[in-house]
Amino acid sequence: MNEKTLDSAAAGAASVEVVTAAVLVIGDEILSGRTKDKNIGYIAEYLTTIGIDTKEVRVVSDVEDEIVAALDALRSRYTYVFTTGGIGPTHDDITADAVAKAFGVPLDFDERAIAIMRERFGGAELNEARMRMTRIPRGADLVENKVSRAPGFWIGNVVVMAGIPSVMQAMLDEVAPKLRTGVKLLSESVRADLREGDIGTELGLVAKQHPDVMIGSYPFTDEAGGPNTNLVVRGRDPQKLAAARAAVEEMLVQVRAALAAKT
Repeated sequence: MNEKTLDSAAAGAASVEVVTAAVLVIGDEILSGRTKDKNIGYIAEYLTTIGIDTKEVRVVSDVEDEIVAALDALRSRYTYVFTTGGIGPTHDDITADAVAKAFGVPLDFDERAIAIMRERFGGAELNEARMRMTRIPRGADLVENKVSRAPGFWIGNVVVMAGIPSVMQAMLDEVAPKLRTGVKLLSESVRADLREGDIGTELGLVAKQHPDVMIGSYPFTDEAGGPNTNLVVRGRDPQKLAAARAAVEEMLVQVRAALAAKT
């Protein structure tokens, strides 16, 4: 999608706490195109709803050093990092190894995770593959998995979840009540009934006049088959949001009038 975001204020008023997040998707299958990611959009929308801004998404291969480097960069920059993928039973599921390395802690067979998995399999001894899913970085809290039982984990500001969408969603539900959240980002949409190129300059001026909101421009093809634009105004202060929306609407009236005068 061709998206232009005119953001004059990084986070709104200084008095408002902004909680941020990054999503780190791990897996060669995503990068090869063999598996289509279904988690990024879900996580971003979920976090927005509860008052956490997703600021960055990365996709890395199943290479330990690359995962560690991404984790180190993201966890120092954002309030939370949510990872998906790489905690299954096979040799290339190395997310736990990489997280342990990033935090400088041992990777242990966790007795809590072992008990969960044994219960899942009727008390039977676990084979080597299933034992891999009980390896947890020392000091981490478990993230319950109500779908298939094998847990994720949470260490520092990093929440490690499965790549299977239904399992990831269940894990996210488990951690959400424990997350620190900020003031929710409010959003309002205005249909321009103009081409994006008709309003680009004027929209930039409105954005400069309202530095505590974010104004996004989203072109689309309307029901008549013509080019059109939706303008989305986002902010945390309802009054500032309303003022920015009013300014956008007034700008559209003026641009339409100017274009009509030329015909």
